Amino acid sequence: MQSGAELTYEGALRRVMSLADFERSTHSPGHSAFHLERMSLLMDRLDCAHLAVPAIHIAGTKGKGSTSAMTAAILTAQGYKVGLYTSPHLHSATERIRVDGKPVSRKQFAAIVERIWHVVEDVGRSGGYGGVTTFEAMTAMAFVHFQQIGADFQVMEVGLGGRLDSTNIVKPEVCAITNISLDHTATLGDTIAKIAFEKAGIIKKDVPVVVSPQSDEAMDVITDVAVQRGAPLLPIADRFSWQKRQSDMRGQSFTLSSHERAYELETPLLGDYQMENAATAVAIAETLRARRVELDDSAIVKGIRKVHWPARLQVLATPEEEGRLLVVDGAHNPYSMERLVEALREHFPHERLILIFGALSGHSAAGMLRALAPLSPIMLATHSRHPRSASGATIARVASELGMDVAFTSEDVGEATRHALEMASENDLVLGTGSLSVAAEVTEEVQNIPPELYPYMSMPRR
Repeated sequence: MQSGAELTYEGALRRVMSLADFERSTHSPGHSAFHLERMSLLMDRLDCAHLAVPAIHIAGTKGKGSTSAMTAAILTAQGYKVGLYTSPHLHSATERIRVDGKPVSRKQFAAIVERIWHVVEDVGRSGGYGGVTTFEAMTAMAFVHFQQIGADFQVMEVGLGGRLDSTNIVKPEVCAITNISLDHTATLGDTIAKIAFEKAGIIKKDVPVVVSPQSDEAMDVITDVAVQRGAPLLPIADRFSWQKRQSDMRGQSFTLSSHERAYELETPLLGDYQMENAATAVAIAETLRARRVELDDSAIVKGIRKVHWPARLQVLATPEEEGRLLVVDGAHNPYSMERLVEALREHFPHERLILIFGALSGHSAAGMLRALAPLSPIMLATHSRHPRSASGATIARVASELGMDVAFTSEDVGEATRHALEMASENDLVLGTGSLSVAAEVTEEVQNIPPELYPYMSMPRR
């Protein structure tokens, strides 16, 4: 325990990352390991900071981060002070807690840890529910910081599932559920219906729930839960239609229409699914407006145009700039990989696809690679620093079994990236994907971003 001197960022990181970290754990606990009692107790001891700022709560499998970022950007464009809490981070833990689009500073991060740490320790020691986890501590940090700065709104992205996620103690103005597909099946269940039930756990009595386009199986579950809880259900498929006007590597423009109005929108985020995410964010904004929140159409347009959400179909280098095209995307399940392949075909014509690929254990590497196979990639199998990352040798074996051309295997994403760029010519596409950690480490390599390492990180016991 540090005393006397001001807590440093490194000291704060050591405290938080030394807690039990299920997010980066090498095993996936069943839901018996999760509950809200400890988080509720923690926030009770922190003066119920989670209830101090009006909240927007967003769950889903695909698009929840982008939708959260767009929603926050719209509110910021209106002139509100807006907190945004998301996970995981790409390069620094400070990215998880943002205000008006900017991560908290290292000094602020350390100050928040210092403020809550005695409560974290006391709840873990004598609360009766065991030790506070890393994710619970970070969530509490966000709530406390947003209260401290007098935020007008807090946009809270669910970490995992919804029903038993640490964020699910808010009483939101509106909640939203983006597209649901199979992911985290060891924890959330092995069917769309089971996963939808967990996501629908964020639905609260009388709180409007905006729902992105879903399979019939998912929509049936969400509808049942909304009816049981008396929550107004707002499916965007019934409310909006969208039509792309144009797109290039810098972004896309599209028309989003409802019965009442049409928005002419532009966004730097590529992929047809980002139009769907934008429609969800606009539906959230309109729902807030119906609840007497001042929100102009101009703020909606500006927010969608100004949103920044890296490592999602992000162009890191173009042939004009670097002599080759380099793209990263955090797709990490078969469904999101299928959507990525659609976007690659539309936005990035190429001769060869040079693929830097790594995946986390428990995510379907084979399913993702099957989705990529029609593009006939030249494969570089790799392993990220994430503790749950499958080895490069394992990825190479899976790819070979699928008949893919494995040109290089490395246990280091930076090495794989350098090799891929050496192989590439001007007409090739170099793609880093398979997990958000791979996308992050490719970015760190080419942009010379120092990695944030956690050698002291604690792994939960089975």
